[in-house]
Formats: sequence, C-alpha cells, structure tokens
Amino acid sequence: MNLALIVLAAGQGTRMKSNLPKVLHKVAGAPLVAHAIRSAEGLDVSKSIVVVGHGADQVEVSLSRDFPEAEVVMQTERLGTAHAVDQAKASLVDFHGDAIVLYGDTPFIKPDTLRRMLAAREDGADVVILGFDAAVPGKYGRLIVEDDRLKRIVEAKDATTDELEVTLCNSGVVCADSAVLFDMIARVDNQNASGEFYLTDIVEIANKAGKSCVAVTCDESETLGINSRPELAKAEAIFQGAFRENAMIEGATLQAPDTVYFSFDTKLGKDVIVEPNVVFGVGVSVDDGANIRAFSHFEDCLVRSGATVGPYARIRPGSDIGVGARIGNFVETKKAIISDGAKVNHLSYIGDAFVGENANVGAGTVTCNYDGVLKHHTNIGAGAFIGTNSSLVAPVRIGDGAMTAAGSVITADVPDDALAVARAPQKNREGFVPRLVQKLKATKAKRDAEKRSED
Repeated sequence: MNLALIVLAAGQGTRMKSNLPKVLHKVAGAPLVAHAIRSAEGLDVSKSIVVVGHGADQVEVSLSRDFPEAEVVMQTERLGTAHAVDQAKASLVDFHGDAIVLYGDTPFIKPDTLRRMLAAREDGADVVILGFDAAVPGKYGRLIVEDDRLKRIVEAKDATTDELEVTLCNSGVVCADSAVLFDMIARVDNQNASGEFYLTDIVEIANKAGKSCVAVTCDESETLGINSRPELAKAEAIFQGAFRENAMIEGATLQAPDTVYFSFDTKLGKDVIVEPNVVFGVGVSVDDGANIRAFSHFEDCLVRSGATVGPYARIRPGSDIGVGARIGNFVETKKAIISDGAKVNHLSYIGDAFVGENANVGAGTVTCNYDGVLKHHTNIGAGAFIGTNSSLVAPVRIGDGAMTAAGSVITADVPDDALAVARAPQKNREGFVPRLVQKLKATKAKRDAEKRSED
C-alpha cells in the first residue's frame, strides 16, 4: 500500500510568544514537527508533504537537514484545516494510495496507532478518524458513533447536552484514500462562525455520500498538542518520564531518574549506570556496562562498553570513548578518539585528538588545537604518559610509550619511548624573598603616607 503523510505545520503559535515558528520548538532535542513526522517511523511512507506558513523559511531549513525527502508546500492564507490539507493536493495528483493527516505541533502519536488506522482502512473503512477518551472533554470536538460507525464530529460549542456527555473526542488525525480525502475536502464550505474550512466536516460529508467512517482510539497522552511554553514543558516532562522508565525496563540503572535528561535518539545498553544530574544531547550512544557519573554532559558521541565518564565531564560531538577507558572530573573532549583502556582523569581538554590504547593523560593537559584560523590534530601513542599540566601544541605526535615531563609545552613530535622536557630551567636565588618582601613593604608604606597627606 502506498502511503503519504500530510503534516500541517503552518500555524503561527502566538501563545509561544516567540520569533521561532511553533513547530520548531524542541522536545527532547528535536523540533515538534520532526516528532510528528517520526510518528510514521517503520511505516512504508512513499511521500511526505509538510504544509508550512508562518516562518516557512526556517521550517524548510530544518526539514532539509533532518528530512530532506520531505516536500514543503505553502499555505499563504490560513483558512482552516481543510484548506491547509488541500494545499497538498497538487503534490499528490499522481499519487494512488492512503494519506494520513498529522499535525506539526502534536509530537506523541505512535507508529502503532497509525498502523491500527491503516488496518481499519484495510477492513473497509473509507475514512478513519483518530479519537481518544478524554478525562476532561471540555472544548474538544466529540465523535458521535452509532452502531460502530462514526456519524459526525460535533464541536463542543455546537453540541447538545447529551452530546456533551460523550467522552470520545477528536484528535484531528485522519486516514483515508487520498482521492477520497480531496474529494470530500472539495465539498467542505466555510459557512460557520469562523468562516473557515474545517477538516472535521468531511465525516458528515462522507456519510452523506455513502462512505463508511470509523473511529480508532488511542491514549489521550498521544494527542497532546503544544500551543504554549507551559504545554511545551509538559510535553518534555511526559517524554522524559516515559524514556526514563523504558531505559530502566531495558536494563539501565538510573540512580536518580528525575535528574537525568535524554534526547529522542539516546541509546543506552544493558547494565549502564547513570548517576544523578546527567544530560544526554542528540546523537549519544552508550554501550553495555558503561558508568556515567554525576553532572556530566554528552553530545553526538559514543561511549563504549565498560568505560567510565565523569563526574563533571563534558563529552562533545565527535568523541569516541573506548572500551574500559576513563574520563574523569572536569575533563572535556571534542572530536577525540580515546582508545581502549586510556585514561584522562583530571581537569583536561582533549580536542581534535587521538589517544592510543592504555595511554595516561595527566591532570591539566591541554591539546592546543586552534591557531585562530584552523584546527590541528594531536596524536598520542599507545602507552604514552602525558605529564601534568602539559600543553600539546598541534599538529604534534607523541610516540608510543613516550612521556612528557610535567609542565612541558610540546611543539615538536616526540619519538617512541622518548622523554620530552620542554620547560625553562629552574633557578634558585638564595635569600631573595626577605629582601623582596622588605622592598614591597617600604613601597606600600610610602604610598600610604602620600595618601594620608592628600586627605
């Protein structure tokens, strides 16, 4: 079965009070519209169309990066949801198959829910509407079902007393044959108080045309729409709570779950231990048995099995922490390969670098990788020992088994098994300190006297 997604993402989101389009605000490191598109993950989607309006250029840039296959169409006038869907018609003129209408500000629809909607289509329904049993129906549109058929959708303001008692509510998500969908939309009018073309009207139109309409239900939490900052925060909390629980079910230990924050694509292996106050940015994978210590931050990196990272470590994009490696407190890595068994335990910056197996990088070591214009690479060999407070001025290579003396500024390659000492010779001036202190005290006394005379 061919399947097309039509994602409505044209809303301005005035309640966000933001220069950023509503659908680009993020939950778990990904824009809302990206979550909506990923609702169809695992389905055989042959065409994705995103209907944009407010902030179209920004939305298009984001989509081109994350979903380059998605086609963007413009809704220049926002005349209602049916009008928005109709903007995708030209892009589907030669398409034959089902279309699913999703919303760019509704991030939690699950792929299994869409599969059930498609199954209802295969069972013979012409139009499938996604509904949910609302704890507090309030202003939601009600789905009126009779004899297992969806007869109409009634807006709360137009509902009778009996209809207001219905708790089955409309999510707005629709599945139908694309030709049927656009045929029904062509019959929608805007003869209502708002003067808009409502997608919900297609249910009554379809029934009058002899089409069959059914409702498929999901949990209310899937249908959460984001219209304001408080709702965005609520969505983040929902995502984090679900992700934390699933991570523990799948074999990770979270010592203080509520303090750990994940991105939508974080991967944790079995027997991973995550201590309190850890943040996983986008693109992080942690293999089995790794120990992630407190107050550490990760972005676009790999932590391999048995490694220990932190506390207070920052692992930046392009870092690869090897099997059994140790990254300690107040260490920052960036575009760094830390090989198996290597140690960078204290107060160091390792950027644009390779650290060989079982090397030991002493406290306060810095790879000086940037000359103000270009980045340069540092290569530390297997079994090398970098002395405390060494500055490795890239490009430079420290050979296998080599050592640098503490406090050295290394500007040239160090051969295998060699010791590099690059610091000024120490000179001791006997008896100098008392004379210096006496001179400084005399200078201070003179300045104090001059100040008193001025007062």
